[in-house]
Amino acid sequence: MPDADYLGAARPTLILYLPHRPNGLEQLQQYPDAAELVAANSNHWRKIVNLLAKVACPVAQEWRHYRDTSLFQKSALCFAPALANGECWHWIGGKENLLRFAGLPHRARPLDRAPGVFVDAERRLLLTPYPDYRQLSNALVAQLRLSLEEQGFYSGARS
Repeated sequence: MPDADYLGAARPTLILYLPHRPNGLEQLQQYPDAAELVAANSNHWRKIVNLLAKVACPVAQEWRHYRDTSLFQKSALCFAPALANGECWHWIGGKENLLRFAGLPHRARPLDRAPGVFVDAERRLLLTPYPDYRQLSNALVAQLRLSLEEQGFYSGARS
């Protein structure tokens, strides 16, 4: 039975937590597809899906292919304010969204040359601006990817 608060891989490498659900979530849950999610929603969701692919893709230059073929086989979206179990990385996008995770223990530290981005490698936690191009630029994504690379996030994930 699909979880109304979750879309994507059963054992993801990265979960992006957002405060709102896309249109057509129920139909997408059985067979998650990035193109269908974007088609059923606004440009806003295209940006979210693209940014998730840019961060999650093992090879930065291949993010479009990854988005179209593997995004929801290896990552997920979660709409509940509670971290899922597992060995994956957890990405909370947006300051207001972080407020929903009241009492979340973490030791996230600011990422060098990435204003508004914080990383807690021990808890595998990313805190960033909301995943929108105006707030989470390609330059910030590049810095985030460097940090994840240093933590071994992309090691062994090139399949």
